[in-house]
Formats: sequence, C-alpha cells, structure tokens
Amino acid sequence: MSGPGAGDEEAALLGLAPVAPDATTAYGPHPDQVLDLYGPRNGGPVVLLLHGGFWRAAYDRTHLSPLAAELARHGLPVALAGYRRVGAGGGWPRTYDDVVAATAAAGRPAVVVGHSAGGHLGLLLADRTGPDAPRRIIAVAPVADLARAHELGLSSGAVAEFVGGGPGRADRLAAADPVRRLPGAVPVTILHGTADADVPVEVSRRYVRAARAAGGTVPVLREQPGTGHYAPVTPGTAAFRVLLATLRST
Repeated sequence: MSGPGAGDEEAALLGLAPVAPDATTAYGPHPDQVLDLYGPRNGGPVVLLLHGGFWRAAYDRTHLSPLAAELARHGLPVALAGYRRVGAGGGWPRTYDDVVAATAAAGRPAVVVGHSAGGHLGLLLADRTGPDAPRRIIAVAPVADLARAHELGLSSGAVAEFVGGGPGRADRLAAADPVRRLPGAVPVTILHGTADADVPVEVSRRYVRAARAAGGTVPVLREQPGTGHYAPVTPGTAAFRVLLATLRST
C-alpha cells in the first residue's frame, strides 16, 4: 500500500496485533461479504468502517481491526466491513455494490468512515437518499478524484485495475469517480495529511473544488500538517485523536 516516505507510519499500523470482533454477521454469500462487530449494541448510529488497500484482494479488513476495537473502547458501536476486491471477485461495480449492501445490513443509521480506497467508496455514498443513506461520511486520505488518481498512476495503476480495461473503461471510470457523484444531503468531512505520499492531498483538494464549483453541498476538508497516509487510522497517534474528535462531533 505504501509510497515513498510512508514506511514508518505503515509499519506502525500493520505492526499492530489484529483484534478479534465481538461478533461477525454476513450480508451476502461471498466470504468477504461480512461485518465484524465491535463495541456496544445501543440504539445510536453505528460507525461503518471501510478499509483501504487500493481495492486489491491482497489487503483485507484485518489491518483496521485495532482501529475498530479502539473506537469501541471509546464507546462507539463499530461495524468493520469486508467487501469483494480486485483479484477476488471484486472491481467496479461489484465492490461498490457490496458497500451499499453493507450499509443497508448495518440495520441502523451509519456514520461511514473510510480510509484510502475505503474513503473513495464512502464518498460514493454521499449522493444517496432514503433510509439507507449514511448519516455522515468521514473520508480519511480518500481517493476522492478517481480520474486524477488514474493520471497520477497511484499504486502502480490501481485505478485501471479497479475499473478494468477494454471497451467502456472511460464510462466505468466516470461512473466510479466521486467527482462525478458529489454530495447531496449527506454531510462529508475529509481528513487528509499534507505529507501523504500514497494519496496526495491534492486529490482531496480537487474534490472539494469540484463540489464548490457545482454549487451544492461543500465537503469540509481538514488538512493535517506533516501527517502521512496511515497515522489517522492508527490508535494512539495525534491524527487518530483528530478522527475520534470528528466522530464525537457527529
């Protein structure tokens, strides 16, 4: 997942021991179509966590299990979602379909927190309406402008792998791009480190500029000086405390 200069932050996150959930529930027949549940089962909104990994099967939800457990320790109900990924039955639009299904399966209002590629998937929910629409979306270091990410060749062409090749690629890229599906009534907050080498903060800035130009709901972008890609989802860091405070302000 990492880019130049991100090794220390990545090692700190991936070096944490996985934390088993309190329970797991399936929302579909595929082994990745599950929700790992942490924390209290109260009547309030659930934090639906969407992990990153540039949509690839090599990276699953396990690396966010310490984050899920830490949020639960602070009294937040958490559902850590698995979803199909490139190389294991996923790709556009199946991966997105799974996230929609996972949101509905949460069974109560959800505050979606997505990291990296999970942030991209979370932002795609921002134009949804009805009972299954998220109450709020917090995107952490998201791939918020898919066309720009493709131009930059992020993670050795991960966007091209996600949307697939051949005829219709341009249409699929447009359909999967949050810039083409800007927020409606769902509030969006973006947390992005200025030292992020994996997904440059420029990508989030472009998304916010597009929303402003469209004249609709403008996302809140909170840039975190000196922060890289992984610190916001690593318990114990200053960037994590910003994420926690943002969630508590929901």
